[in-house]
Amino acid sequence: MEKVEKKLCAVYTRKSHEEGLEQSFNSLDAQRMACESYIQSQQFNGWTLVPKHYDDGGWSGGNTDRPALKELLADIEAGKINVVVIYKIDRLSRSLTDFAELQRFFEKHGVGFVSVTQQIDTSGSSGRMLLNILMTFAQFEREQIAERIRDKVSATRRQGKFVGGTPPFGYRAENRKLVIQEDDAKILRRIFDRYLEIQSPKQIAAELNADGIRTRRGMPWTTSLIYRQLNSRACIGEVEYKGEVFKGEHEAIIDRAQWDETRRLLAENSPVEKGAKKERESIKAPLKGLLKCGHCGCSMLPHYARKKDGRRYYYYICMRETKRSEHACPVHRVPGGDMERLVMDELGAMFKSPSFRHLLSDREGLDADEVARQLADTSKFWDGLYPAERQRLIRLLVEKAVVFKDSLEIEIKTSGMRKLYEEMANGEVCSAE
Repeated sequence: MEKVEKKLCAVYTRKSHEEGLEQSFNSLDAQRMACESYIQSQQFNGWTLVPKHYDDGGWSGGNTDRPALKELLADIEAGKINVVVIYKIDRLSRSLTDFAELQRFFEKHGVGFVSVTQQIDTSGSSGRMLLNILMTFAQFEREQIAERIRDKVSATRRQGKFVGGTPPFGYRAENRKLVIQEDDAKILRRIFDRYLEIQSPKQIAAELNADGIRTRRGMPWTTSLIYRQLNSRACIGEVEYKGEVFKGEHEAIIDRAQWDETRRLLAENSPVEKGAKKERESIKAPLKGLLKCGHCGCSMLPHYARKKDGRRYYYYICMRETKRSEHACPVHRVPGGDMERLVMDELGAMFKSPSFRHLLSDREGLDADEVARQLADTSKFWDGLYPAERQRLIRLLVEKAVVFKDSLEIEIKTSGMRKLYEEMANGEVCSAE
């Protein structure tokens, strides 16, 4: 009796989606059962099932980057497999090009290939021809599925619907719709509010991180992430798709007036073209984020204008005015340079006052005589500062400055007072003299 050569057979299974894989008997199990039954029927030809499973659950057939398939190819290369058995050829690949590469790989290593539901035998020319025809239709089907998915996504986005994926910050997915996630929405509102006040994404990120607030993934905030939130149209109830904007079916978190003002400030603070060179506008606003309207309680934001001769000037305007409230604000707007000089003059007067020395020594627990010695000539100290250093000290010392129609109130940072004292003691304050 002629001895039958033993052939080691591996079953490969694949399913594109993970849905249903948690079931006790799923699609992969059904494919394997059919393949194992076929191998059992070929025992007289020496076919023997290898116990190792090669299952790719939740992997597309559009490419060969699949973990179980890679293991299968490695075992073929190691000479552990003689026949690959699959339920249907598209389980192995839906790409004609990829399948041709796999077929060449099988032939190179002398490995047979069997599809149990399509009666394909690659040992003959007719079987190979049938295989190529079936693979052509498999690729055609894959491309049609991809086109239908793209068309569906496009139509869905244009209707303002959520098509899946990671929800925008401030929202969660619920029944295939975006619903406001209030904890994240509070952070988003804070980002927009603070930007209108200080116009510094870098500082906003630092403040969030200092307060222990993290992103949805538990990571620290960065400047680029702040910019991303400020530019996301999802927060105003809109959907952006391929450069077009559509009204979304989800609720807005940020109102339109605040969004429009944010857009204006972002454009104003961005680099501007001047010939072939890009540069930032040179005017700085040291009271940005510190100045409040005493009448409305709103922040006062710096706004810029340009004279006919090309020179730029700026002023601080009450936020209530920017929103075009029905009630006019009596403070309205104040010239930027004049307001900053007034604040600097008030700080200079404070330095020259003996009561400041007593306040500093009492609140910070410092030696009164040492404080008096260090601040003995405050007039010369303040008057001799560089303008840039004066502006830095404004940020260091002022908690907020409240502007009324005919007066100004300044709230001082106690921590800033101590830091200034330490800088002066160490000679770290930059003087023009």
